[in-house]
Amino acid sequence: MFGHCDLRAMTYVINAHLRRHDTYRSWFELRDTDHIVRHSIADPADIEFVPTTHGEMTSADLRQHIVATPDSLHWDCFSFGVIQRADSFTFYASIDHLHADGQFVGVGLMEFQSMYTALIMGEPPIGLSEAGSYVDFCVRQHEYTSALTVDSPEVRAWIDFAEINNGTFPEFPLPLGDPSVRCGGDLLSMMLMDEQQTQRFESACMAANARFIGGMLACIAIAIHELTGADTYFGITPKDIRTPADLMTQGWFTGQIPVTVPVAGLSFNEIARIAQTSFDTGADLAKVPFERVVELSPSLRRPQPLFSLVNFFDAQVGPLSAVTKLFEGLNVGTYSDGRVTYPLSTMVGRFDETAASVLFPDNPVARESVTAYLRAIRSVCMRIANGGTAERVGNVVALSPGRRNNIERMTWRSCRAGDFIDICNLKVANVTVDREA
Repeated sequence: MFGHCDLRAMTYVINAHLRRHDTYRSWFELRDTDHIVRHSIADPADIEFVPTTHGEMTSADLRQHIVATPDSLHWDCFSFGVIQRADSFTFYASIDHLHADGQFVGVGLMEFQSMYTALIMGEPPIGLSEAGSYVDFCVRQHEYTSALTVDSPEVRAWIDFAEINNGTFPEFPLPLGDPSVRCGGDLLSMMLMDEQQTQRFESACMAANARFIGGMLACIAIAIHELTGADTYFGITPKDIRTPADLMTQGWFTGQIPVTVPVAGLSFNEIARIAQTSFDTGADLAKVPFERVVELSPSLRRPQPLFSLVNFFDAQVGPLSAVTKLFEGLNVGTYSDGRVTYPLSTMVGRFDETAASVLFPDNPVARESVTAYLRAIRSVCMRIANGGTAERVGNVVALSPGRRNNIERMTWRSCRAGDFIDICNLKVANVTVDREA
């Protein structure tokens, strides 16, 4: 934002936010597997953050300061800060997923922005909608999951999906290096389609009786088929399980949907319809944590590290559509902290253009695989945007371990001339951008 931050106003905004949402009033202390201490704060007014001046900091110092935010086993697993420059400043929020999910990008940032703007304009604090109660949601979820049995239809559906995938969530289909060797994380981003291509792609999805998410799942399924020969794509994608009453409530309301998409011998139109149907019919499964399914069916396993997860963010629909209007003229972005997340996350964002980012282990094998993966998705998206919806997916011989080591060459062969587009001005830190033309 332009100018100097009004620290008094920002301090008020931060404390109002922390006191407004009851997720910040509790935390856990894990003494051992049999002794978990649950702490809670009775009076939200007891929460008070105060600004601390750190003086001039280098980028490295600032980065270290931000990533030092405590983890989820500490109450203060969230921090806020202002980076002041000569004529502008950046406000950041570093919040553990224990207290925030993707909704924060839409509703949480809007809360900060609108409240701060009102205060610096000399107006009284704005009246916000009721925040709801995350505690109440947790009670409802516990009651619901406690009533489930191994014969519940939702549980049976999860079991059927997991059994096809070796008793757990599907793995990322390409090699990611030696898991026993510790390494940091990195973020690779790539533009998939420009504004005109995105519009044509959405039209193709609608013509196939699918939505944008169904079309993107179809493209990912086709790309993986072209890379590995897999005839069926198995994926996991998150879903917000808030009710209308929970819309303004902050916390972890994210469930997961299993997606099954056959591709071999089918056209994009057919694959997109199947993907959309799989997503829609699996929506209720998001209410069932897979960990609960494992409790009920011990032959299954909890998801392994780096399982494949695909996130979708669509700024053309609420609540992000409202936020994009509010943040016009501001530089708003998400940032990697340089660590490896538990899932290997593919994040597809649709604004005017469509881009994708992948968080991955920072080693040469994983980088090569993720680069090939994103290029393949981009190639498929462009083919569909350019009118290739009727083309049927051919059979591809599954990759042997030896051929998996030559992914880069195979990807170049499967992509057409003109598929590689320069991408710049990304508002994401620690990002590696594919600039190959």
